[in-house]
Amino acid sequence: MSTAAAPLSAQTPGAPQTEPRQITDDQVIIVTAVPRSQNRLDSSLSVSTLSPGQIQIASPRSAGEIFRNIPGIRAESSGGEGNANISVRGLPLASGGSKYLQLQEDGLPILQFGDITFANADIFLRADLNVQRIEAVRGGTTSSFASNSPGGVINLISKTGDRTGGVVQVSGGLDYEEYRVDADYGGRIGEDWTWHAGGFYRRGEGPRKTGYDANRGGQIKANLTRKFSSGFVRIYVKYLNDKTPSYLPTPVRVTGSNGDPTYRSIPNFSANDATLNSRYLRNHLTPGPRNQPETNDLATGMHPVVKQIGLEARIEPGDGWTINERFRYADISGRFIAPFPAVVGDAATIAAALGGPGATLSYATGPDAGGMIATPGTLNGNGLLAEAVIFDTKLNKLDNITNDLRAIRDIQLGDGKLSLTAGLFLTRQSIDTDWLWTSVVSEIRGDGRAALIDIRDAAGVLQTDQGVYGYGASFFGNCCRRHYDVTYSIAAPFGALSYAVDGWTFAGSVRWDKGRVRGHVAGSELGLTGSAISSVDVDGDGVISAPETRTTATPAISAPVRYGYDYLSYSAGVNYRFAPPVSAFVRYSRGGRANADRILFGPALRTSDGGLSDRSAAVDFVRQAEAGLKYRERYVTLFVTLFHALASEQNFEATSQRFLDRRYRAYGLELEGSYQIGGFSITGAGTWTRAKITKDRITPANEGNRPRRQAKLVYAVTPQYQHAFFTIGANLIGTGSSYAQDNGGLKLPGYTQVNAFVAVQPIADLILSISANNLFDVKGFTEAEEGTIPANGIVRARSINGRTLSASARLSF
Repeated sequence: MSTAAAPLSAQTPGAPQTEPRQITDDQVIIVTAVPRSQNRLDSSLSVSTLSPGQIQIASPRSAGEIFRNIPGIRAESSGGEGNANISVRGLPLASGGSKYLQLQEDGLPILQFGDITFANADIFLRADLNVQRIEAVRGGTTSSFASNSPGGVINLISKTGDRTGGVVQVSGGLDYEEYRVDADYGGRIGEDWTWHAGGFYRRGEGPRKTGYDANRGGQIKANLTRKFSSGFVRIYVKYLNDKTPSYLPTPVRVTGSNGDPTYRSIPNFSANDATLNSRYLRNHLTPGPRNQPETNDLATGMHPVVKQIGLEARIEPGDGWTINERFRYADISGRFIAPFPAVVGDAATIAAALGGPGATLSYATGPDAGGMIATPGTLNGNGLLAEAVIFDTKLNKLDNITNDLRAIRDIQLGDGKLSLTAGLFLTRQSIDTDWLWTSVVSEIRGDGRAALIDIRDAAGVLQTDQGVYGYGASFFGNCCRRHYDVTYSIAAPFGALSYAVDGWTFAGSVRWDKGRVRGHVAGSELGLTGSAISSVDVDGDGVISAPETRTTATPAISAPVRYGYDYLSYSAGVNYRFAPPVSAFVRYSRGGRANADRILFGPALRTSDGGLSDRSAAVDFVRQAEAGLKYRERYVTLFVTLFHALASEQNFEATSQRFLDRRYRAYGLELEGSYQIGGFSITGAGTWTRAKITKDRITPANEGNRPRRQAKLVYAVTPQYQHAFFTIGANLIGTGSSYAQDNGGLKLPGYTQVNAFVAVQPIADLILSISANNLFDVKGFTEAEEGTIPANGIVRARSINGRTLSASARLSF
């Protein structure tokens, strides 16, 4: 599988699988969100694993696309390399990111909160050749063995050099521009040391037309392990510096009815190939954090910069004791900058709305800059313009320091074994962010060459500056010039016990999270200053233009943030192994999710002293019950899990500027299985979910509705044929229909995406492969901003990427 074109494909073997086949579940050891490693059939948990060989067939282009193959997981992987919205088992996606599910690397969180605004955890994650396997736990002990992850944990586990050897892979897009080099190597040093290092570098436009090299950067990871007779000590480092575009919603034409809509691309703007990014929308003049003018480059896109160092150790001093220690310090910063269409409409209508009757249009940027647009109705064959807000966000500091220490004691008790665990989790998460939004007018053109548009009133007076209508979020009601610098500290002692006897395993765990939040926030929405709008000579030319009268400055007056919270989480389960290939379990869990930056500008924060007017706003809770059956023999596996969940949520959505206060209920069925005969194998996962909003304190009309973007059925099926000299496979990702918004109006149609992979091995150490992502170029809409079809039939929606083909050559040594 190719990674230049597909950021993930390089992480896996390119053709015939080199992993041992017919692995029993007693050999598949779980290490994620459990007190200690254990095999899958003896745990009362819903756990899935993905190996590099399984990932390669899926031909993923981002981490989010990998996660779609995990049962129970809903990953809206249409935002590019990061910024995917990820949920689990019907828990809501009322905003962005992964609120109830935590992404981890090697057992520690990437960020302590998965839904930091414009800093979703997957932005700071790259899956490459360093990945040994991915483990995913839904529900269960994720409530008590990790903070802020009551829905589940997805953990990317790194190679550590236990096998000597390495790989160099070069790959590139066949029908799009991206070129990539991946490499890794690891092995032993003497008897007691192992090491591993790997990474990638890539460059290119990417799967959508932007008009410039939108993907630029890479990652390096390394670790060194010293093994002892009684355990090991490992140190590891990571450096990530990668720029990729964020694909935000774009306009599509919708006809038919809300319940039976038809989505079509707009002329000269493909829903699954185009983006509002453009080579002529690069330089972005805006008042900076201290209200001094600065020019930022939209090509920066999503730009994570991560410098981290970590330590992992396990010591077994004897007498049944095990001490596990994990520590990581991550210096994290970056940017998120992309255009979001606040309004898309008829060019003449927008001209009149912003410039008054008789307003005229001209090109502000691009090769035709200064040229008049004589016939707006035929502009680009669609006659449309966008009032776009530039989401220019500086992620100044997202540093995270985490320590997880646990002690385990195994005691022989009668005919069984009792395991006791006690631990302490400490973390500090910084969130230091500036929102520097402006508003522009852009044509709708999908080849990466869309120009900004100037508007003149009937008297010929410019109402824009080089396409800029206002130096603030003019199209969002002049909101969102913000600065906040807040630190979230968490101390969480936890404990667990399990007792295994005669095929039975009884397990229970408890965790107490105590949080401390300190910092300050500044923003016009807080009401601490006068009007949000002022006249500022932003470009410094000595003249106040019309857009400069619509300038929003970061207020000099800030409000404190000073509150604390604590909550109890617990989980209890029973597993019975009827026979070597069969077991069943039941489990009940309660876990909390502390809210982070998304409640800072809402009604919960008291600006006078930084406390919360409603203490319940600090933490949302999830209660889950589940029961499952697990079966595995040599060539067949089947895992079936019934689940029921109740969730509370207070949240804020940046694009709609809405606050939410709701309760949800979801129940359903997870299926996961595989079958193998000879060289043919097939794996599959599916989740059927019934979810509804049971209480909405802000919009009661939503009560009883299915939460937005929640399909009743999502599934993944992967057939594969493996021969001595080649491998061929396909990966089908499907979803049923869902509602675009919580009002139960406009539907998002269901779709099935087909990915494919073929590889040959002409000589022992060389693998040549071709992968196709979205082979049949289907349009699959994951979200839409409108809840009903508007009068002009234009809906702002986000589709999966169109077909991309990539090729790679992989040399092993």
